[in-house]
Amino acid sequence: MTHSKTPAGASRKGWQRAAAAFVCCGPLVVFPMSANAQDESNKTSEEEVFRLTPLIVNAQAPADDDANSVVAQELWVGGKVATSLLDTPASVSVITEKEIEQRNATTTEEVLQYSPGIVTDFYGTDDRNDYFKIRGFQATTYRDGLTLGSMRGVREEPYAYERVEVLRGANSTLFGPADPGGSVNFVSKQPKFERFGEGYVRYGSFDHKEAGLDTGGALNDRETLAYRFTGKVKDSEREYDYSKDDDQFVMGGLTWEPTAYTSATLIVDYLNRDNTPNSGGYPLDREYDRSSFFGEPSFNYHDVERTSVTTLLTHDFNNGLTLRGNLRYSDLSDDFGYVYLTDFAGRTGTVVERDYFGTNSQARELIGNAIVQYDARFDRVDSSTLVGVEYRDASSEDSSFYGNASSIDVANPVYSGGPSNLNVYSDNEQDYKTKSVFLTQNLAFYDRYIVTAGLRNDSLDLSSTNMSGLTESDDFSETSARGALTFKVNDEFSTYVSVVESVAPPSIGVKPERGEQYELGVKYSPIAINALFSAAVYDLTKKDVSIRVVQSDGTIESETIGESRVRGLDLEARAELTDNLDLTGGYSYMDSEVVRSNPLRDGTVIEGNEFAVAPQHTASLWSYYTLADMGMSFGLGARYIGSYYFNAANTAKSEAATLFDAAFAYQLAKATELSVNVSNLLDEQHVVGSGTADYYNPGRKITATLSYNW
Repeated sequence: MTHSKTPAGASRKGWQRAAAAFVCCGPLVVFPMSANAQDESNKTSEEEVFRLTPLIVNAQAPADDDANSVVAQELWVGGKVATSLLDTPASVSVITEKEIEQRNATTTEEVLQYSPGIVTDFYGTDDRNDYFKIRGFQATTYRDGLTLGSMRGVREEPYAYERVEVLRGANSTLFGPADPGGSVNFVSKQPKFERFGEGYVRYGSFDHKEAGLDTGGALNDRETLAYRFTGKVKDSEREYDYSKDDDQFVMGGLTWEPTAYTSATLIVDYLNRDNTPNSGGYPLDREYDRSSFFGEPSFNYHDVERTSVTTLLTHDFNNGLTLRGNLRYSDLSDDFGYVYLTDFAGRTGTVVERDYFGTNSQARELIGNAIVQYDARFDRVDSSTLVGVEYRDASSEDSSFYGNASSIDVANPVYSGGPSNLNVYSDNEQDYKTKSVFLTQNLAFYDRYIVTAGLRNDSLDLSSTNMSGLTESDDFSETSARGALTFKVNDEFSTYVSVVESVAPPSIGVKPERGEQYELGVKYSPIAINALFSAAVYDLTKKDVSIRVVQSDGTIESETIGESRVRGLDLEARAELTDNLDLTGGYSYMDSEVVRSNPLRDGTVIEGNEFAVAPQHTASLWSYYTLADMGMSFGLGARYIGSYYFNAANTAKSEAATLFDAAFAYQLAKATELSVNVSNLLDEQHVVGSGTADYYNPGRKITATLSYNW
């Protein structure tokens, strides 16, 4: 493989994207290059200075810039080293910036709700976290390939990210300790060397007022220094009375590229959320109006403040060897408290009991990695080797309180105020240290057969001190493996088989949950149109499973239940059928079963039951049509969610539902656009979660956005 030094400033955009790698997931960055590269190779050019093999990742090859497309052809998991989706032996979805803007997705739940295999928002007006499951299990979240760890409870800000990437299924070899359902990676917006800018104002339902700015460009004539500033402020209410949904977010970035082979990026961001966390839930006896509020106005708060500092360093030695080093520090405070209903089936009268619940927490996290990648070619065999180490040091303090609150007459609510004294039942200081080493070897034979093997070991030290001063500690050494074989039928079609393992983030004194997945998949990326079609069948097993169960006294505790398994099918299509029409669609089938289980503490037997919140069928379709001559665009989407059980005991079940979303955009003038988005167009209402109270899906929401780009 021949390399040629690119002059400073040449192909700056592609180099900037490809070089700023943040590769905690290093094993993925060595997958084959995209069909795009192969298409280019057909345009035989004397100016082509190196050959793009199906395996070798060249740090100077321009990455797929899909900011203006709903079809991503490349994966940036772990950073900006472009790898081909067509040849990645895993079921993957990429939600691009264009799709996020088309649908005006303002939460992670909204971003993910059109992706197959994912169920979102199953706690309704409980808005403390982003709630979603992948393939019936919990999923782990990452930012630029590094785990969010103790930061994962925070609702992320989609405006901060260029794209959101979803990997379905177990895979600790990529990221370390991870839940078996899959991984969601947020890719941060980074500086660009072209001048650009976007500003917008927005108004909508529930007195929603918002403004945002995203701008950047080169800071010097030599184009070795670039910046980016992103920020937004929101003042809003939620759909229920006495609510608040205020946010502030700012992020600044600097990128320094003294040569075409060296890049350093610094990103600093600050998130502040001042929200109400819960409506209190809704009584179980009948359907209530979503605007009803059964909590306490004076005791319903959720305050989040997070600051993160990230550095990204890359150096290409121009001989097949690339070195990367990355570091992130985050500081978080997250406090909430609310009063909620504790209703029960068969209640008589209109007076319902209530409890209060809350947590005050602080967390700090330092995580970094160093990765060496070496690419080489031996006759008809391409080799890519990646070796990395990672270190994570996280600590947290949390104090949780729970107790009885005054009852409320749901027919005539009278609020009596929050609890005068808080019953603190848990007070902990926790420390987590993780040391990891990982290795991946990829071999491509004759540009058709690709063998991938990966191995990772995570050594974890955990300690916790409770409110009585008792200190407990535990340590784990967990190894996970991964193997895959990809066969490239031709430049448009590939198929793969893979076996991957996962180890869920462990707890002191509890055996880590381990996952194992077998998957067979096919992918098709036609040359004639910009599209990617994929299908995957899988068998995913999780052992030593622990679930959160509501106890008879209203508290929630973890219980180990044994072994669970889900088998299923995921189909996805993303296509730009014409210059005017975009389509994204997906379908998932899941057959979940608790294979082996001890009875729950209350004696309930759940062996043989289905998972909670695991519908057998889900489907979605989003279409967006543009009339360029008229300056108008129209979007329409439908989401089908099959019925699912609310709890592990399978005693109550949701109704299947179909929801519609719509969008309209009109270009008022050059670079100026007015757009209107409607989610849940028909205002469909159904129960998405039920325990001591019912929770409904979000109601109809309308927003209008005026934006200007330069």
